Amino acid sequence: MGLLKFENLPVNPLVGADWETFKTMTAGQPVDPGFRTKYLLTKGLCRLLSVLAPIQEKRYQKLLADRPLEHDPLFILGHWRSGTTFVHNVFAQDHHFAHTTTYQTVFPHLMLFGQPFFKFMMNIFIPSQRPTDRMELTPDTPQEEEFAMNNSMPYSYYDFWYFPKNMLDYCDRYLTFEKITRKEEETYKEALMKIIKISLWNTGGTQYLSKNPPHTGHVRALVDLFPNAKFIYLMRNPYTVFESTRSFFTQTIAPLKLQDVSDDQIEQYAIEVYPRLYRAYQEQKKFIPEGNLYEVKFEDFEQNAYAVTRDIYQQLQLPGWEESEPAIRNYIESKRGYKKNHYDYKPRTIQLVNQHWGQAIDEWGYERR
Repeated sequence: MGLLKFENLPVNPLVGADWETFKTMTAGQPVDPGFRTKYLLTKGLCRLLSVLAPIQEKRYQKLLADRPLEHDPLFILGHWRSGTTFVHNVFAQDHHFAHTTTYQTVFPHLMLFGQPFFKFMMNIFIPSQRPTDRMELTPDTPQEEEFAMNNSMPYSYYDFWYFPKNMLDYCDRYLTFEKITRKEEETYKEALMKIIKISLWNTGGTQYLSKNPPHTGHVRALVDLFPNAKFIYLMRNPYTVFESTRSFFTQTIAPLKLQDVSDDQIEQYAIEVYPRLYRAYQEQKKFIPEGNLYEVKFEDFEQNAYAVTRDIYQQLQLPGWEESEPAIRNYIESKRGYKKNHYDYKPRTIQLVNQHWGQAIDEWGYERR
């Protein structure tokens, strides 16, 4: 069990960014008075650890840079709190899949050098469960790669965790790619490819497994980079997603932010980001080749995870089912009875979701309240 709670962390994950990324991301960004100590501690530790980044870069260029991918990745898409973590963990039982670990998301530049020591230290200090849903958290736990992207280049939507006042600007630039420049997009693609190759090396798989909600907004760029990539898109009851997202953002941003942001502001951001991400996906999924996309309601997956997982393997023609079936079945059985967060939909929640997210409710066939 970690010695520290999330809310008591003296630094934030930017300690693992390379120095150029840190400088570019934070340039011109105001840090509010209550967060200056955390900012300075993070900055100092980042600068110190960054001297090791060139060692990894040399090893990466020698060992992995020119190594082609055996398979294009499998991307699990969906808005935050749509069940992507559970689906990710189910597929991660198949060891032909590689994934980005929690350790890699914080220290993407300390993978090919120094990993055992820093992983040991991380294991001592980080909490053993995520604060939002009590899901297991260890340095080796499968994790969404956007946090690693955030520490590898300065053009990530997750910049908002640290500078939430710019959340909607980051949304249009780095979530939906609506206003991204060509240079920024190319930098993003290069960083993603590097993270994938290191993840394959690190976890020993032959195909990369991605669970990354921000990828939902830039499917076009993913298909451009990986023409035969496979996609799973999760839908979930928007009333539940709203309640859960508001709680997730509010709790997660607290130990990360360097600017004051109120719960009301976070709620408003969540309201506005959801339809933008929804529209981006609906407009861009046409770029996915026929047969490479599987769309499913999370409620259906959760009700019969084994059968739906088997169907996904068949429909997307994924390798590895026969070998991984026992591990997948055992994992699903082990999660039966898992106590989930329960949400009572307040009248205001119903009003906001109906007003702003009504299109998704109707198009996905959920019942309006």
